[in-house]
Amino acid sequence: MPADAVDGRSSLALNADVLVVGGGAAGLAAAVTAARHRQRVILLERYGFCGGAAVAGLSGTVCGLYRASDDLSRKPEQLVFGFAEEFVALLRSRGGITEPIRYGKTFTLVHDPLVWREAADHLLAEAGVQVLYHTLVTDTLRNGEHIEGVIAWTKQGRARVTARLVIDASGDADVAAMAGCGTSMGHDGQVQNPTMIFRLAGVDVGRFRARYGPDSILGDDVSQMIRNLHNSSEYNLPRAKVFLFPTPRPGELLCNCTRVIGRDGRELNPLLVEDLTEAEIEGRRQVREYARFFRDRLEGCENSFVNDTGVQVGVRQTRQIIGQRTLINDDVVKGHKSRDAVARSAWPIELHSGEKPRLVWLCDDYYDIPFGCFVPRDGEGLLVAGRCLSAEHEAMASARVTAQCFSYGQAVGMAAATSVRESINLRELSVGDLQEQLRRAGAAL
Repeated sequence: MPADAVDGRSSLALNADVLVVGGGAAGLAAAVTAARHRQRVILLERYGFCGGAAVAGLSGTVCGLYRASDDLSRKPEQLVFGFAEEFVALLRSRGGITEPIRYGKTFTLVHDPLVWREAADHLLAEAGVQVLYHTLVTDTLRNGEHIEGVIAWTKQGRARVTARLVIDASGDADVAAMAGCGTSMGHDGQVQNPTMIFRLAGVDVGRFRARYGPDSILGDDVSQMIRNLHNSSEYNLPRAKVFLFPTPRPGELLCNCTRVIGRDGRELNPLLVEDLTEAEIEGRRQVREYARFFRDRLEGCENSFVNDTGVQVGVRQTRQIIGQRTLINDDVVKGHKSRDAVARSAWPIELHSGEKPRLVWLCDDYYDIPFGCFVPRDGEGLLVAGRCLSAEHEAMASARVTAQCFSYGQAVGMAAATSVRESINLRELSVGDLQEQLRRAGAAL
């Protein structure tokens, strides 16, 4: 790791075959996959751990693994495999994940964020990935249209990291935006509001589930109680439909229930520093209010207390690339299949504006996500993975969840390794060959 002194600090110079920016589900899968294909991989992550929205944002669930069905008696039917299944198995071996929990017309899994961090560290070390935690990307290195790496800031000082191929798994398309690639944001610039997720300990989960049922989406009786109390000003509870999930830890619920909007009623944009700051403060305030309501009013929660919140507010949507292909809303709603598919999903469209989230289900079917959604229209030497894929607003509200991000990362990491190893331009890469490699690695397409 060469270093030169700059203003009293060390200036790092690093080089890799594949550079991955962001250690969420997609970045982890991409880095491990590329390294397993004999590439020198560097992963840069701004926190001191991997997990992204699942851990820092405490979303807490592995959503998107299973099909949806109107037949609520049907057992969970797994749809997504490959790296997602491997990671879930690793969490299970360490006691860090639940069995399937009902979520409306499908199922999800709830994980322990501490176990997630440790499992990610294990896989990265095993694959030989060079990891730099507490490292924030501040600019890109370009040679004409080709993106050759990034400039980052570490506690040791400035780092110049070059690579033959860069994967933007930042969640916010940070690298793509810094490089001048085309991006879009939400619906006419409006994005889904962030949320502050928290964990409630001291719960008699058995009594709670006996009273409210097995579905983590609580029923209309609870929603009506919230509306009545909110309107009476006894509590300030802006979201009436709440999602409460038992976790792998005894006596604990994962609570997705806040609705964080601005003082002026706007949906806050996490790319604006003042909006993001307001979201953090308002989110923590709402956590205390919902926790008070649960303790006062819900059976089994009489002795409950807030165990933890996300390290940061949970971000659902910000920037996305404009890609070679775009996942459109009709693809999701109609279960469109693609010859260029590298992942698939049956997760509903989740729209969180208003007091009640709106879920649009795709039952007994699934849709495909094409490889071109991860290839920016502009620039060379860059792929993206995760929720900054090229997708329309409502399509992204389905495609952004954890199991799919694992799938995206696996596909993009494999494509990056092939491109570097065989010196193939990304736009000339055979998606058919990539699909065959994914199938051999356990992915279902």
